[in-house]
Amino acid sequence: MKSYNTMGSVYQAHTSKSSTPNIIVDLKVIIHETVTILPPQQTEKRSMFLSNIDQVLNFNVETVHFFVAHPEFPPESVAEKLKSALSKALVPYDFLAGRLRLNPESQRFEFDCNGAGAQFVVGSSEFELGEIGDLVYPNPGFRQLVQKSYDDVAMHDRPVCILQQLTSFKCGGFALGVATNHATFDGISFKTFLENLASLAAGKPLATVPCNDRYLLAARSPPQIQFDHPELVKIPTGVDLPKPTVFDCPEGQLNFKIFNLTSNDIARLKKKAKDGWSGGSSNAKITGFNVVAAHVWRCKALSSGSDYDPERVSTVLYAVDIRSRLNLPSSLAGNAVLSAYASARCKEIEEAPLVKLVELVTQGTNRMTGEYAQSVIDWGEVNKGFPNGEFLISSWWRLGFADVEYPWGKPRYSCPVVYHRKDIILLFPDIVGSSDNNEVNVLVALPSKEMEKFEVLFHKLLA
Repeated sequence: MKSYNTMGSVYQAHTSKSSTPNIIVDLKVIIHETVTILPPQQTEKRSMFLSNIDQVLNFNVETVHFFVAHPEFPPESVAEKLKSALSKALVPYDFLAGRLRLNPESQRFEFDCNGAGAQFVVGSSEFELGEIGDLVYPNPGFRQLVQKSYDDVAMHDRPVCILQQLTSFKCGGFALGVATNHATFDGISFKTFLENLASLAAGKPLATVPCNDRYLLAARSPPQIQFDHPELVKIPTGVDLPKPTVFDCPEGQLNFKIFNLTSNDIARLKKKAKDGWSGGSSNAKITGFNVVAAHVWRCKALSSGSDYDPERVSTVLYAVDIRSRLNLPSSLAGNAVLSAYASARCKEIEEAPLVKLVELVTQGTNRMTGEYAQSVIDWGEVNKGFPNGEFLISSWWRLGFADVEYPWGKPRYSCPVVYHRKDIILLFPDIVGSSDNNEVNVLVALPSKEMEKFEVLFHKLLA
């Protein structure tokens, strides 16, 4: 296991065995061209219904996909192919050429599919790709590789999809930065979009025809809230719903570290969980995600706050895909994930064997049946609210963005642009083709004293 630490405006990554070079924060990106990409043919002008899950996700998600130089595809050629591919994609994904607006009658967000177009930006950096440091490390400079939404522009005029391609590097490599409003995609449907973009760029048909019927996730009429939903908090009538962006920086200074778990570390956690069975039966599903989530939950719960309260209840949230649970098409675009939860008192989290925490995480996933998921959607029809827990584990670990095959090859690495939050812990993969493709990186941002506790626990409980 290795960990990375940050200090000051120039970031130094540390591992238990060796140090990586300093990471350049200012990538010296110059923007050369900003164009609006339109669909190649007129599309139907319409208003597109957004589900109650989509409604609370009005914020941008930013990802960067790095590519090494390819002799047959210089950055200028890639730019033209991506412009053409994006234009073609705006037909089956017509909402990407539209704008998000608030319907004054229903007071719901919807996509105005008006064909206004998506944004495409071309830039360059003064550096070579190999000079900017460890791509796995969440460098704040990566924010320069994604064109920001226009905050000074009215919402109904802002593009919901922006591609900043080429940021090209002097070596011929380049980065594809993508900013999309979260209402457009969840992680699963975003990967499908990338696969389609790559296929169109290769002159091929769509890899998967997207299903754009968001009514499949509509609430029932009348709504039927069949379960208690402690994972959701209701906002009183008359109070505006806060933007629940996972990327805003909180007030106050946070330290952040990356803890790398190798496949051996994960195997050790699985064995520890299995060894925790003392006879009898357990519904614990000992998967890589479940044991990592249980381990991270224990460390986070026991490091929170200055005074340890054994009776305090800690709740961890994590996303569950509900497509199969509601018999939805796997090609459904939009957001078809909900927050599962696991809760326990800190005393139980401290004293219970790891298998018990894995069992609670498993129960949270199993709780998300089709009936439960529909009850959550109906809850959102009656209430204004958002997920409620001590923290959220946001997993990019197995989304597979770096597995997408473009004409110029697969990405060297794909990652979210990270904005540190105390209540968000990110799981993300290592470089594809590394010596250990099953490892996971755990990014944690905490105040310094809590981070000290977390780090001690993380190492101690792994042993």
